Amino acid sequence: MLRKIRVASAPNSHHKPLMTPVQKTISGHAWLLIAVLSLIWGGSFLSVHVALVELGPLTAVAHRTGWAMLILWCYIAIKRLPIPREPRVWAAFLVMGILNNVIPFSLMAWGQLYIETGLTAILNASTAIFGVLTAAIFFADEKLSWRKAIGVTIGFFGVATAIGLANLTHFDLRSVAQLAVVGGTLSYALAGVWARKTMGHLKPQVAAAGMVTGASVVTIPLAWIVEGPMTLDLTPATWLAIGYYAIVATAVAYLIYYRVLAMVGSGNLMLVTLTVAPVAIILGAVTLREALPLNAYIGFGILALGLIILDGRLLKRR
Repeated sequence: MLRKIRVASAPNSHHKPLMTPVQKTISGHAWLLIAVLSLIWGGSFLSVHVALVELGPLTAVAHRTGWAMLILWCYIAIKRLPIPREPRVWAAFLVMGILNNVIPFSLMAWGQLYIETGLTAILNASTAIFGVLTAAIFFADEKLSWRKAIGVTIGFFGVATAIGLANLTHFDLRSVAQLAVVGGTLSYALAGVWARKTMGHLKPQVAAAGMVTGASVVTIPLAWIVEGPMTLDLTPATWLAIGYYAIVATAVAYLIYYRVLAMVGSGNLMLVTLTVAPVAIILGAVTLREALPLNAYIGFGILALGLIILDGRLLKRR
């Protein structure tokens, strides 16, 4: 059964979305876009790590959503795309910004203060696991089959292995930071449900801009209150990091994200979380000299197996 999502019926339509099927198999073009997203988001963990040397976690997030917001609305103005006016759409933007930006960005940025970028990326891959569970809860056409149940179980075992069950018995800052990152992935999964329910009829550029606008409404004043006034007097390295994760890893990446979502659906899109981790691990090892414990690599391997079972295509071919 093909999964269906909503797309706009015309560039100036916001009220009468059509239901069109997504691709059952991932095309070469879609795979290329997923690969690009993997490279972009794999590098975002390193750039956030660099920015956190000078910025607090909330301020780093505020820079990320604020600059991305300005860039995306400039793009929309240049393209003269229609802007939604309904209050319910802007309320959806606010919720989406909180679920997909404020909560996960903040939790992961804080978590990176105490754990390696590579481990953060590995735990981030559990987004696909939570995505399957939340979709099964909220959507009748995405029920949890035996194959999905096995994949989810193996995936959770992989996450637990990567964290290290012994670490959870201590509850020091490192173990709490790892749990914070996992909490961020759960928020990502809930955001996917919210996007499908409320934002599928919008053009990708408008959906991305509205989302980071909703996030900025929360992150900028919150960062100001908790961490003090934001300053632009930053080192070149920090500005370079902000430029990457705000412009490339947020503004540009979410344009690609919503395009792939329309092409292959949310389940297939979650495969990107599997390919992001190796990029982040390599960058962390080469640039930051990070050495992950053996259990992290074993956990990632188990998690990868769970995601492959969830996807199911490789099993069908065999």
